[in-house]
Amino acid sequence: MTKQKKRRSTRLTTIVKALLIIATIALLCVAIYAVYLTKQAEVAVTQAHEKLDGRENSSKRDGKVEPLKDNLSILLIGVDDSEVRQQGADNSRSDALMLATLNNKTKTVKLVSIPRDAYVHIPALGYSDKITHSHSKAGTLGTIETVEELFDVPVDYYVRMNFNAFIDVVDALDGVEAKVPYELLEKDEFDRTAVHLMPGKQTLNGSEALAFARTRKQDTDVDRGKRQQELVQAIAKKAASMGSLLKYDDVLRAVGDNMKTDLTFSEIKSLLYYLSKGMPQIDTLVLEGEDVNLPEGYYYQVDEASREMISEKLHKHLGLPPKEDFEPEASLYE
Repeated sequence: MTKQKKRRSTRLTTIVKALLIIATIALLCVAIYAVYLTKQAEVAVTQAHEKLDGRENSSKRDGKVEPLKDNLSILLIGVDDSEVRQQGADNSRSDALMLATLNNKTKTVKLVSIPRDAYVHIPALGYSDKITHSHSKAGTLGTIETVEELFDVPVDYYVRMNFNAFIDVVDALDGVEAKVPYELLEKDEFDRTAVHLMPGKQTLNGSEALAFARTRKQDTDVDRGKRQQELVQAIAKKAASMGSLLKYDDVLRAVGDNMKTDLTFSEIKSLLYYLSKGMPQIDTLVLEGEDVNLPEGYYYQVDEASREMISEKLHKHLGLPPKEDFEPEASLYE
């Protein structure tokens, strides 16, 4: 071999070694950062974990479900506990209420939005009222029991999130796509600055997404629920398609004091399997009804046929035994 060929071979060997070293360092950094994220996640979830007193599992279950093994349901509760309201998280009305059922075999999700003014029986109070009052008057447990009775299905877990967490999550994902149906002018999360959106499909930041989810000046409570369902789907889609680990770090920082859940860290990791295979199929359900004016004020009267149809679908999706005839209290729908 000539000296020139030897020098070229030496240079190539040096380059290969350098690339291997760089690749090894890069992989090591990724591994270290992955461990860091796991620790961050564990700290955040531990801080957010809130076990409800006296509730090991739903009274409609024989025992506690296992996320990687069983079908399950999660109640999503959005509350406004801002300083402007001065109510605190535990005494706030639920501004958004959605029940999601997850089928472990089909890896599908059914998502039903419950209008905040729906006139329902609240077991903890012993009378019927707007479902948004179930949280302000009977807390998270009272809301869970109300939803369980409404659809005759178990609520296995809950996630309660305030506006700050919602905004931070959306911003951490660099915004989410949504179709704004009309020109929208809504107050921001501080009830001060106006958020102005024009109609059309667009990427919304956290404050804009919140205004999109909250407004109901130009449509109905049902339309409001549909917009909230659209945002949940958009967030899930964005999270499922994210390619950067750095994004997850920002998302994790969004929880902490701004979210409470009875899901443990290991259970949340199990649920990530639904996103690990890409965007799951999410079927949205609408609880039909009509606006009514009662002596006590304005309410949304739930349509019994719609309630029963949704109950049947959720029941089947959870793989529960055949339903017995379920008669709701007459006071709900008279």
